[in-house]
Amino acid sequence: MRLLLLIILLAPIIMEGQEKRALTQEEKRVIIDKGTEAPFTGEYDNHYEPGTYHCKQCNAPLYSSTDKFDAGCGWPSFDSEIAGAITRLRDADGRRTEIVCSNCNGHLGHVFIGEQLTNKNTRHCVNSISMVFVPEKKERAIFAGGCFWGVEHLLAKKWGVLSAVSGYTGGSVKDPTYKEVCTGTTGHAEAVEVIFDSNQISYRELAKLFLEIHDPTHIDRQGPDIGNQYRSEIFYLNDNQKKEATELLNILGKKGYDVATKVTKASQFYKAEKYHQDYYNNKGSQPYCHSYVKRF
Repeated sequence: MRLLLLIILLAPIIMEGQEKRALTQEEKRVIIDKGTEAPFTGEYDNHYEPGTYHCKQCNAPLYSSTDKFDAGCGWPSFDSEIAGAITRLRDADGRRTEIVCSNCNGHLGHVFIGEQLTNKNTRHCVNSISMVFVPEKKERAIFAGGCFWGVEHLLAKKWGVLSAVSGYTGGSVKDPTYKEVCTGTTGHAEAVEVIFDSNQISYRELAKLFLEIHDPTHIDRQGPDIGNQYRSEIFYLNDNQKKEATELLNILGKKGYDVATKVTKASQFYKAEKYHQDYYNNKGSQPYCHSYVKRF
């Protein structure tokens, strides 16, 4: 029984690992046979565009461009990896630590600790030929679902989200203050503006997450917070966002949810005061009225 359970749990990983692209002979020499390309010859050695570096063999994301630095060694260098993307293995001679893609075991290069090249004191020395670069594709979304502290905190944690900013939108008052919005007379909702990389996460995935970190059936409230400024609302910026949001709400309706979330064309978004930004990270606590509940 335990063996069967283990097989079931590992099945998605095995299936992902089987989806591999065909490699050239040179790619096989490095990725499969654990070879090394010549220094200063790889296309990503002197490459610093914003985006993500993926595994050449299985396309799993490995490194963010924000963690790349010039080590002067002739190979792309990173001082951190995407969580869970890299597996470390001791070389046969026991002298170096090999790094491979956690999804397909493709050889990437080696990792070195203690060189003092960056504050993280780590250098992933990676073969360019083992990777594919995916440029960053920025898009914008605006969601309101109760106190913006919790919405911002939980959306910001999602891979592919570049920034999440607390603010106000949907009302008639220009440059509103928190005190004014709290009166419930401005028409504004506490909202979060999200900048995301659509190569890493789609708008639909982001909207689904939003609908699962707050209660979309509550009218003008979330948890103990009550008032028009705490309403559930998706502010769309284009026809595709409107379509995706509407479809997701219809799905919830068919599942039996009495959805209160509105879908409204976005208007001016006003950034909230500085002390509202990254509130829970700065405070070192967790949201009091937002948590993840699977609904899809």
